Amino acid sequence: MHVRRKPVACLPFFWLVLGVGGCESVPPPVLPSAEEHRAEIEEWQARRAAELREPDSWLSLVGLFWLAQGENPVGSDPAMAVVLPGDGVPPWVGTLTLRGRGSLEYALSPSARSLHPSEDTEPVQFRVDASGPPPVFRWGTLSWFVIERFGQYGVRLRDSAAPAFQEFHGIDRYPTDAGWRILGRFQRYDPPKEIPAPNVLDVPSTSNSPGAVVFAVDGQEYRLDVTGNPDSKRFSVVFGDETNGGETYGGGRFLSVEAPFEGDWIVIDFNRAYNPPCVFTAFATCPLPPPQNKLALRVEAGEKMYFGGAHREGH
Repeated sequence: MHVRRKPVACLPFFWLVLGVGGCESVPPPVLPSAEEHRAEIEEWQARRAAELREPDSWLSLVGLFWLAQGENPVGSDPAMAVVLPGDGVPPWVGTLTLRGRGSLEYALSPSARSLHPSEDTEPVQFRVDASGPPPVFRWGTLSWFVIERFGQYGVRLRDSAAPAFQEFHGIDRYPTDAGWRILGRFQRYDPPKEIPAPNVLDVPSTSNSPGAVVFAVDGQEYRLDVTGNPDSKRFSVVFGDETNGGETYGGGRFLSVEAPFEGDWIVIDFNRAYNPPCVFTAFATCPLPPPQNKLALRVEAGEKMYFGGAHREGH
């Protein structure tokens, strides 16, 4: 988002609502014009739709299988620990072996090995940790890899031929409204504080918050805790509002905000509010808004509920 600086000037009454009075030595940024803003939002929306049309998007996610320690067979047989759908998939494709925390091996079955290219038949040993992305295994239009969530390891399965992916028709949105592009202040937490991080798995969790965005709508003050590294150029927000469960997803929406400008000025643009992955698939593990981020107002901006494909409403 492109912003410009205003000359130093006394602040309007609006900022008295946020407890900012008198004259500021650091002026607020000048926001883009309505036309520039609309063009920016349209470009962002196009990128968002293009990402969902990529083969590895959330729309192609068709399965999530939690692994047990030891051997976890993979194949089309319903008795497998990881069940692969579709015609032409062998009953037993291979075996994922989990040893301890994050140490795994994947090996093709003898029957699948005879049908698979020779260069891919060797067992693959790998770890699932912060050192890099895990390997991706494939069979036809299917692909799968291992994830870790709250100390558990699971297989995330994608299908580039999934109906939800093939039939994606775009996302309904509120009309772009520059009135929901709001100039606020960033209140830093020193040190960053730990905030609740609820999730659809209902596993107790917390996140570090470097601060909160404080802003006003119709003269009423609101605040949203952000998450991310205090030195990051961009923070994440999971928020809820009174449109949730009706026009928008019941589990809230996501928003990304740029780090504050000088003087802790910050722009929060609800036109960029977007749906979490759980809107598009039943096999995502989404965070939910912490209690303090549930706004007592209707945010009629950003993405609305997506009713195509498989989604989970009500979280």
